Amino acid sequence: MTGTCSARPAVFRLVVFDLDGTLVDSRRDIADAANRLVAEYGGASLPEERVVRMVGEGVAVLVERATSAAGIRPVPEGAVDRFIEIYSQGLLVHTRAYPGILEVVRDLSRSTRLAVLTNKPRASSVAILDGLGLRPFFWRILGGDNPWGRKPSPEAIRQLMAEAGAAPDATMLVGDSGIDLQTSRNAGTRVCLARYGFGYAEFPFERLDGTELSVDAPSQLLSVIRGEESGTSHE
Repeated sequence: MTGTCSARPAVFRLVVFDLDGTLVDSRRDIADAANRLVAEYGGASLPEERVVRMVGEGVAVLVERATSAAGIRPVPEGAVDRFIEIYSQGLLVHTRAYPGILEVVRDLSRSTRLAVLTNKPRASSVAILDGLGLRPFFWRILGGDNPWGRKPSPEAIRQLMAEAGAAPDATMLVGDSGIDLQTSRNAGTRVCLARYGFGYAEFPFERLDGTELSVDAPSQLLSVIRGEESGTSHE
């Protein structure tokens, strides 16, 4: 059931956003790139929703899952680089910022340091943020190819906290997946779950403990991050 979160919201000095499924709806472009890749290797096309469930743990994992699901084993040599090449040609065909995200990050950036932490390669992430007019509002953008490791490792978000001078309890991670939840737990930060994101469809609800904040639409992020509302949590 859904209820009011009992934990008192913190004042957040640093807010770290996931990208896919949190800031942007990129599901179709990712699925199209994956299907173009498997077609090149003679594999069967995969439904969009099936590819979407493979997203979140980095390009290599996505490619391994997609090729395997398409009957291609083992992963062909060079397949990861080829996927990146294919995807880079269609980053913004269908990908859009979720409604309200531009207004939220523009407003928040006036008083709070904002960063992006994603397991997508940084070059693709920056190109998407640039193309959608979001990049100017983010102080730092770290992709899965950063020197500190991919989520759910806490090292990259710890690096962001160190650079921002933000303690864990003054840092919020906003994301739509179990990977984001685990990253937050590993780093000791607060977390706000984007229940509107496509990663939430596969969320491990059994791992929730009632301290998580959550929103059903980007428009709710401002009040939750500012501590004006407690958000909601599954109980």
